[in-house]
Order: sequence, then structure tokens, then C-alpha cells
Amino acid sequence: MSNTPYFAQGIDIDHLKPPEGCRPGIDCQRWVIRGARVLDPASQLDAVTDVFIDKAGIVAVGEAPSDFACDNIMDARGLWLIPGLIDSWARLREPGQEHKATIASEARAATAAGITSVCIPPDTDPVIDTPAVVRLIKRRAQLAGGARILSIGALTQDLDGKRLAEMADLQEAGCVAVSNILKPMANLAVMRRAMEYANTFDILVIVQPQDRALAHGGCAHEGAVASRLGLPGIPVAAETAAMAQILALVEETGARVHFANLSTARAAQMLEHARFAGLPVSGGVSAHQLFLSEMDTDAFDANCHVIPPLRSLRDRDALLDAVARGVIEVIHSDHQPHEGDAKAAPFPDAAPGISALETLLPLTLRLVENGTLNLQHALHRVTSGPAQLLRLKAGGVAPGLRADLCLYDPQAAWTLDEQQMLSRGKNTPFAGWDFSGKITHTWVAGRLVYGQNIEPK
Repeated sequence: MSNTPYFAQGIDIDHLKPPEGCRPGIDCQRWVIRGARVLDPASQLDAVTDVFIDKAGIVAVGEAPSDFACDNIMDARGLWLIPGLIDSWARLREPGQEHKATIASEARAATAAGITSVCIPPDTDPVIDTPAVVRLIKRRAQLAGGARILSIGALTQDLDGKRLAEMADLQEAGCVAVSNILKPMANLAVMRRAMEYANTFDILVIVQPQDRALAHGGCAHEGAVASRLGLPGIPVAAETAAMAQILALVEETGARVHFANLSTARAAQMLEHARFAGLPVSGGVSAHQLFLSEMDTDAFDANCHVIPPLRSLRDRDALLDAVARGVIEVIHSDHQPHEGDAKAAPFPDAAPGISALETLLPLTLRLVENGTLNLQHALHRVTSGPAQLLRLKAGGVAPGLRADLCLYDPQAAWTLDEQQMLSRGKNTPFAGWDFSGKITHTWVAGRLVYGQNIEPK
């Protein structure tokens, strides 16, 4: 776990202090959670025990500190206590596209899904390329309450691919990484300078590898299904060619690079070879890529229009294997909520993306049900894995860490109804899927922000 101080993580210390005159059981940040099965993937703890929270942090697991006194006791027998999820790649649409969703609506949906930290890419309006925009997002998130919103800064000014952003200032303002997302760089020389700059300040660079010329406006995996449906395809080479260029620059610059939204077997193989060679690289995959494939586009369901596209069954199985073996250590949502009209157009013209906050944990835990991962490894992919990647003092259940925690009922059975989703976006291909297990309570920095029957016991 990182020892990075709160101020270096973009966390407002004043916001974490309990307010004066807090309401017992709701605003107060002193809790005893009794009798839960505590699962901490960072330490591999799996035990029925008690957890003690004081202000924003976990102060003890097992036995209470000698001076600890608290009236807020949560009886959690039969439930699991897990670290709050960290979603390392999700769009909330605000600022700039509030007709699709807002920070308030999506932060609420996140906490109901057990997500306590959400990292948003820089393609907002205005772009996250100055400290002022970072502060704006932070203020709106604090007013909204709920999940913590962390910014990913722009690699270049206005994402134009030409002029480098002031990455050091963005890091100081609280950005956890920088990225140019899918916006192309002017040339590799600019990308090299950007990676050298980032490496100087040890800033993580997040790359979504896709060569724009090879993708050429496609909307589906280039293969037999796309050909039969008459859909413009995106070849595997669009991902792997872009990835190969970045790997060559990593060798030159030593910059830390995380590849987000990997979708192909060849990309997973390239990542594994690079990690074996000692390069400071890592990879992430969106949860839907582990369950869907090009076959799901056969019905022209616009909810299956995503970028990168749903690939072949072979690619999906290779991604599952890479996640199982730890080659890919992070699973994220790639949350992209849309209004109804955005998905009403024909498949090629529909806006790409899935409303995915509320399916991140259910899909990840389904990997346990189908034998891909054990429980601790599955939780690691969405908690301690992204925490280590982003150097956050979270993602675990241990003294000294932030009290970002969730209670989970493993016996709950439910069916996803898109109209019951808390996100403004109802665009999901998982409507009608049956899931087992559900979040019952969520704490962010020691404050209960979501829960059923939250009155103190």
C-alpha cells in the first residue's frame, strides 16, 4: 500500500473531517461494524471479526482500541465487509453533458453499487487540463456527496495532441494520472516528450490504445459477424499497432503506463511480454469485455455498441485468461451513461458506451461463480489492484487506511431492471440478467452514504 499523503492524492482533508453536530448513525464517522465476514484482498484476510472506524479512517480490526467509544454499532452478521470499489475509468458526463448524467446522479449510483472512488477521464467540457477544472469537479463532487470523484488530467492542452498540458500542476491539484484517451497525438515525438515529462514527476500515463486511421470510424469487430451484418469493422491491429508504439516509447522513457480498455488476445499477450521484460506497464479491462463478444452485436442491439468493440470469442477467452493469471490486474466499468435518444439510432450511428457502474461488482463476482477467479483475487481486481495502480491509501480493510467500505449480502438474489437503475443512463446490455449478492451499506471516508435501515443500533 502506498504511503502517499492525502494532499498528494487530491483529497480535501477538511472535507473528511466530521461536521459539527453530526446526526448519529448518518453523518458521524465513528462506527463499530460487528460480526461481518471481513474480506481484505490486500492482506488476504478472510475472517469473521469486528472493524472500528474513527473519523475518516479504520483504526482497528478485531479488538477495539482502549480509548474507543461509539454508539453507532452496525450488526453485520451474515454479511461480507469488503473494501469500497475503485473504478479507474468511468465517465460521469459532468461538466459539459449534464443532459446525459451528472456527478450527483452517478455518485449516488456508484455508492449503491459499492464504488467509493471513481476516476473520470479528461474529455469533459471544459477539458481537465488546468487545476481550475480539477477544483471545479472536486467542489461539485463534495456538494453531491457519495462517491469520491478523482480526476485524470489531460496529457495535452484541450486534448489537441500538440501542446503538452502542465502535468505537474495537474498532479498537485489532485489528478491521479494523465491521458489523451482516444484523441490522437500529432506524432510520436510529441508522445515521447509527454511521457518524458510524466516520468520526471512520476505521473501515471493511461493509454487507450487505438490507431485512428486503422479504426477508420468502425463500430464492430472486423470479422465474420460484422461482414454479415454490413457493419464497418475495427481490426485487431488498430489496438495492437498503437500499443506497440507506446511500448517502444516506454522502453525509451521509463514512464509508467497503464493500458485501459484492452479488448484483444494479442494485446494481452503483448502486455504479458512487456511485463516479463520488466517494463513499468499494466493493463485494465472493462467488465463487459469479459462476458460479451461480437456475437452479441448480431441483433443490432445498440447497447452492444462500444469502443473498443466487442471482439471474438477467442479474444474474450484470452482476456479472461489474462485476468485469471494476473497479467491484467484491474477491472473497470468504462461507464458511459446516455440519454435514450443516443441509443435509438441504427447501430453504426448510435452513441457508443454502456451504463456500467451498477454491474461492475456483480460481473466481477460472477467470475468467482464461473471459476475464473477465487474471491480474493476477484476483489483485488476492483479494490486493492486499482488502489496500488493509482497510489491511493484505500482498497483494503486495515488500520491506517481510509474507511471506504461496503457491506454485501451474498444471499440476495435480484434481476437487473434498467428502469430501476440509479444511473441516469439506462443503456445496458445486461438488462434481465440474474445476479446473486447485493450491496447493503457503503461508507466513504467513514461516513455512511448508502444503506438500508441506517438508524444506529
